[in-house]
Amino acid sequence: MLQIGSLVDGKYKILSQAGKGGMSVVYMAINEKANKTWAVKEVRKDGVLDFEEVKQGLIVETDILKKLKHTNLPSIVDVIEDDETFLIVMDYVEGRSLQETLDEYGAQPQDKVIEWAKQLCDVLGYLNSRTPPIIYRDMKPRNVMLKPDGNLVLIDFGTAREFKEKNLADTTCLGTIGYAAPEQFGGMGQTDARTDIYGLGATLYHLVTGMNPSEPPYEIKPIREINPTLSSGLERIILRCTQRNPDDRYQSAAELMYDLEHYEEIDDKYRKKQKRKFGLFVGTIVMSAAFAIGGIVLNVAASNKATDAYEDKLFEISKSRDYDEKLELYEECINIPNKAGEKDAYLGLIQTYKENDSVFSVEEAQQLEKLITNNKSALMQNPEGYTEICFETGKLFWYYYEYGDGSDNQITRAKSSIEWFQDVIDNAPEGYENLGMAKAYANIGIFYRDITTNITEANDKGKYMPLFDNIKDLIETVASDESESEIVRLELVEMCRNAIHQYATKFKIDQVSEEDLLELYTDIEDILDSIEVPDDPEDVRTIKKTATMNEMESTRAAIETAYGTGKEGD
Repeated sequence: MLQIGSLVDGKYKILSQAGKGGMSVVYMAINEKANKTWAVKEVRKDGVLDFEEVKQGLIVETDILKKLKHTNLPSIVDVIEDDETFLIVMDYVEGRSLQETLDEYGAQPQDKVIEWAKQLCDVLGYLNSRTPPIIYRDMKPRNVMLKPDGNLVLIDFGTAREFKEKNLADTTCLGTIGYAAPEQFGGMGQTDARTDIYGLGATLYHLVTGMNPSEPPYEIKPIREINPTLSSGLERIILRCTQRNPDDRYQSAAELMYDLEHYEEIDDKYRKKQKRKFGLFVGTIVMSAAFAIGGIVLNVAASNKATDAYEDKLFEISKSRDYDEKLELYEECINIPNKAGEKDAYLGLIQTYKENDSVFSVEEAQQLEKLITNNKSALMQNPEGYTEICFETGKLFWYYYEYGDGSDNQITRAKSSIEWFQDVIDNAPEGYENLGMAKAYANIGIFYRDITTNITEANDKGKYMPLFDNIKDLIETVASDESESEIVRLELVEMCRNAIHQYATKFKIDQVSEEDLLELYTDIEDILDSIEVPDDPEDVRTIKKTATMNEMESTRAAIETAYGTGKEGD
């Protein structure tokens, strides 16, 4: 075992033992030069019967974590191996596991569990959306650390695997009984994203009831049988997560996240539906006595019927895997009488466009524009919902619209998004959080729309400083956000790089300093380096990143030429 006070690899001083497992010990260590605390996980070769097998699992764990960057995941910084030990140096997570919290306090408050569920759902969505997808496969309270600030960190990737289609060999005896999905024990198909959905459902069950599914009687019951005060909406979410057949579960973390964010509505809808059934019964009796009252009841019944049809249609969409069927169902959903002003179907349709192939085609644009335009008066009844739809539509055009060729495509997308971001600016309720971004997007689109005419008329002076400020705002708020999709970040970085390259001299004339321009250049260079893309050279993200990286040197040269700093030594 490592000695307290000893120095590992000449830089990590062991401070204390932080935890101990069956075959490993975790220590808290400090890099005194960097004044940074780390966790050092030690596995001794003499303490493990089959060290080589264990070592391969550790290598898998470290290889996976090295590729990942997420606020709810630890980072691996070093791997050290000698004749006696295998050491992994990673982020030190201050706090305690959710299992320890359960052991001390028992079942946790429902609202707190819901917030934890959203964090875990977000990180699973991140893992499952990698290329290839990463399936965690061991979700349980012991593997989730709760930090003092309330945020969670998912640890222990020893059973995680990169998804390989038809690889049935990864399904045997991996995970923890009670939390592991049936397919993890062989004979029921391959593990995939739905496997992690099951594990999260079992974990939520344990957290909110205090009943450990890995102990007798090894079952997950409806949570209100244990605590009747719990939400029926949450009960339905957990039961759907933990269905034996993967096809009956949520099919993605995004789908589960939607219901977690609306669990109270699911609960209320159930209660309201029961009340509506009773109300219709009473209404039928009243109708026989009073025609006027009967007419009112009929109107209410029609409205309730439309609500039920809308909810049923959204549920049907959530179960569908066919892209064309989803588009058709969303359109039917929007066209249900009195439901054209509801935002959920529009936002779901936008998300479906993005998830299909990362391309927003002209045909898809025509469908979406027609639906929004035809129902604008109904949508405008809810300015907040309409603003959200316009903002997401603007981003859809900006980042995914497939129109034009080569470098012109990016400019065309920016120009095509103007009207949507302008609608956000015109209709945003007070305090709308994305208003600043909407203004930056709109201003850049307007710049590209008008700049050719302005240059022709020698009226472009003073137009480039605002462009610089706007692209800098988007780089700082969007491209720097590691939770954003790789496509969005890569598109934004390329637009910024292209603007610097094309207008370096114009920026100088408009009093943008070389220092500020180089700082922005460095920012996009750092962001570009931080974006992880697949090894596949045909993947669109890899293509985009490679293309931008190939232009970075010439962009730097354009800055030096514009400001005259690159002449010496040429």
